[in-house]
Amino acid sequence: MLRSMLVHQLLIIKSGVDEDLAPPLIITWIHPLSWYVPPSKCKIYISDAWGCLTTDTTRNYTQDRLFSYDAESTLITMGEIADPVQLKDEGNKHFQAGEIDKAIESYTKAIKSCKDKKVLAVIYRNRSACFLKKENYNSAASDATKAIDVDAADIKALYRRCQALEKLGKLDMAFKDVQRCATLEPKNKTFLETLRRLGAEIQQKLKTSFSTDSRVENMFEILFSEESDKEKLEKAANNLIVLAREDAGAERIFQNNGVPLLVQLIETGKPEMILAAIRTLSGMCTGHRARATAIIHMIGISKLCSIMAVDNEEIALATANLFQCVYDSLSGGDKRNYGKEEALVLDSSKDLKDILLALLEMIASKKVSGHGRDQALNLLTRNVPRKNKKSTDNSKSLFTIDHGLKKILKVCGQVPDLPDQLPLTENTQLIASVLLNLLYDDMRCDPERDNFRDICDEYIKSKFDPNDMDKNIHAINTLSGILQGPFDVGNMLTGRQGVMEMMVALCGSEREVDQLVAVEALIHASTKTSKASFFISNGVSLLKEMYKKTKNEKIKIRALVGLCKLGSAGGDDYSMRQFAEGSTEKLAKQCRKWLCNPTLDVRTRKWAVEGLAYLTNDADVKDDFVEDEAAMRAMFELAKSKDKTILYAVACTLVNCTNSYDKKEMIPEMVQLAKFSKQHVPEQHPKDKKDFISRRVSRLLKAGVTSALAVMVRADNSILTDQTKEMLARVFLALADDIKDRGTIVAQGGGKALIPLALEGTDKGKIKASHALAKIAAVSNPEIAFPGERIYEVVRPLVSLLNSERDGLENFEALLGLTNLAALNDKLRVKILKEKALPEIENYMFEEHEQIRQAATECMCNLVCCKEVQDRYLEDGNDKLKLLVLLCGEDDEQLQRASAGALAMLTAAQKKLAVKLTKVTGQWLEIIQRLCLHDNPEIQHRGLVTVYNMLDADEALSKKLIESELLEILTYVAKLEDNPKKQDAINAARSCLSKAMDSGLIKPFSN
Repeated sequence: MLRSMLVHQLLIIKSGVDEDLAPPLIITWIHPLSWYVPPSKCKIYISDAWGCLTTDTTRNYTQDRLFSYDAESTLITMGEIADPVQLKDEGNKHFQAGEIDKAIESYTKAIKSCKDKKVLAVIYRNRSACFLKKENYNSAASDATKAIDVDAADIKALYRRCQALEKLGKLDMAFKDVQRCATLEPKNKTFLETLRRLGAEIQQKLKTSFSTDSRVENMFEILFSEESDKEKLEKAANNLIVLAREDAGAERIFQNNGVPLLVQLIETGKPEMILAAIRTLSGMCTGHRARATAIIHMIGISKLCSIMAVDNEEIALATANLFQCVYDSLSGGDKRNYGKEEALVLDSSKDLKDILLALLEMIASKKVSGHGRDQALNLLTRNVPRKNKKSTDNSKSLFTIDHGLKKILKVCGQVPDLPDQLPLTENTQLIASVLLNLLYDDMRCDPERDNFRDICDEYIKSKFDPNDMDKNIHAINTLSGILQGPFDVGNMLTGRQGVMEMMVALCGSEREVDQLVAVEALIHASTKTSKASFFISNGVSLLKEMYKKTKNEKIKIRALVGLCKLGSAGGDDYSMRQFAEGSTEKLAKQCRKWLCNPTLDVRTRKWAVEGLAYLTNDADVKDDFVEDEAAMRAMFELAKSKDKTILYAVACTLVNCTNSYDKKEMIPEMVQLAKFSKQHVPEQHPKDKKDFISRRVSRLLKAGVTSALAVMVRADNSILTDQTKEMLARVFLALADDIKDRGTIVAQGGGKALIPLALEGTDKGKIKASHALAKIAAVSNPEIAFPGERIYEVVRPLVSLLNSERDGLENFEALLGLTNLAALNDKLRVKILKEKALPEIENYMFEEHEQIRQAATECMCNLVCCKEVQDRYLEDGNDKLKLLVLLCGEDDEQLQRASAGALAMLTAAQKKLAVKLTKVTGQWLEIIQRLCLHDNPEIQHRGLVTVYNMLDADEALSKKLIESELLEILTYVAKLEDNPKKQDAINAARSCLSKAMDSGLIKPFSN
């Protein structure tokens, strides 16, 4: 998109500055395209190539000399030491060309082969300058130190080390270096200014430090005071938490006896005080291994576990977050360089092992609340299995299986309706099942998997007791938990002799709890279609009998869900219905009735959603469900409830209703072949066609599906599994398919909810979510769709769609989304470049598909404001500029508009490009003339701005342009009467003529 302001940059010579490394000073001035503005009315900015920007034209530039190379280094003859000097000179050339990585490589090679200490000091000093450019301040300081070791009075090395140390926050050491520089050159204004500035910063730091100490003391006084009112207490607690999030503040709290005081706050027993103390400790432990180690030793892991065990969801969650901060810091989250102190805090393995053992003890302890148990399981889920399957170290999972698998199975087997059970929440057993699944998936070989199965088998066998029915239902409930986790293990255990017989016996029991456990186990055992065929022949009659005879609603609904599950075994294949015509609709109707019954408990209504999750494979059921707005709203309300075990069932139902599951492509020739060979051919239900799907999507949106999805996405990762995330991403993509619905999705918070789905989960799920984000970003105002800092998180998912493995539509919509983002601000443009999108966008500008090529060119038009992009066009040996010029000559107006805009901005920013475009193709003049005569005023304006930039760039080029037919075109356009539609183009033509007159190429005509 062409901005109304174009940037011109002029190089000026710096007096008294070494030429080797110092970049040119750039004066940047901005003027409107519409007409010439006198320089006195322009805003002047002065910047250097290191990115400093100022409006202070009185700045002293002598500091830049400190980035130059020494002339004496070039006096060493080639005979004395050939290779190092040659390599050093190569490094100098690379540095001057801005090729910092190549410069570092040359200097490194020179260092390895150099024997002369003085030359070596110069090379180290030069490489230090490179590291400063790369913002690798540790290496910059190290290299400068090596140069200083040879010559303590090396003023340039001293100043470079000063700069690096300042960036590293070591102000006192930086101050000493610049003090030495000022002693050596007492009249150097740069040294004196830096000395003054660092001195002031050190004083301010000391002042802040003392001020922080008094603030910390004051906060604790307020928190411990009996007279403090509630508002004062809250303010002091929040201030303490905020202070602890900053490294300096956390250190002041720690140094001022903060940890014992925070423990005292915890021991007050007041929930708000406990929360304030725990959250403050979390801030202090974040990203600081040494402090985290000290804190857990001062407080004790068992003490922290006892805090997490309390029956308070907020406190349990805050303590779990503290454990996570500690774990991250101890296991590599701390990137600090401790130097010689590293050995003191390096080995954290014992502390990590102790934390793991403490969490395993918690999950099977009766003293732990349901919320505490959930958080202990969550911590194990996050930290035990390998995050990267390419890693070969699964020792944490093996350790957990050896020391805690039976404890996890014990949690799975709990039956809340029986006495003397562990305290649980609605989510506990599902979290335990998810953990079991992750541990089993983390096994690397058959012996490890066999060991896992053997422990599960041994545990369940030990619970079977003919004389104790409670033990039997514990065993069957444990099996249910395994079936919800590692299904293959559960499937194997279900086939063990006596297991199915026990399920049947429990179904016939008079105790309600026995029947509930048995029916749930049957339902979970029939998850896979291959097993469902066994249950259809053996379990349908049993479930039907239970459904008809029992008067207990809880058992009735579970039996119904079992029947629903068996009835859906054929999936969406219309020809493979398991039950008679109309039976699935009747089952679904009963499920909807229970779902809408507010007198039933949440757990029972949840089972109604489970039933719909299976039955909505049938298109008739889908249509009936979306017609029942009350049932949809009831399901969405359940999805927002505290019981998150329902998420998977809701996600399944929505995937079915939107037909967003993967569909096999039906090749007509293969269908005919299958029919000829009398093979089964899946049939599509008439109501699964596009118009029916669109109608269902509209009804779901009207019922508020997006707000429900947004709440579901915020669930804890232990419940919201990667598979569930993928299903939610599929639903979002289906909802965003129609451009008219995207505004509704944004209004209900869908844009924000999609970001975490695009960044975490399965590869397929991330692609689906990224595509949905691209659809929204392509047509919405990104600042509204993704408010605040979230907008920067959208870039990476969109860039991930720019590769050859994605289809054309994904490429196209991602490019449109990036175009909108790039139009907003420089920070977003830089973010796009950092994500390495530029090469991909350039490739798509060569694409044969017209719409993709146009979208890529529009995106490039918005990116050419960036210096990095301009530099790529300045490079020799590529056809980037040639392509842009040729695209200006295409017949597609949108493509012309984008490419002409990019050309206008590039030639405004870099005068060399204005000259270079005349050399890339012989058609350049004809194309420019066509732009200047274009019927579209926007394209004409862009062409005329490019001409102005060329007139301003080079005297010879200006003369060539004026001697061509362009003068006649400019005169014609400039003489046109003022017209609001064409005024920008007319003004630009008049500016061109004014420029030509100023250059003496033309003279005003006078009678």
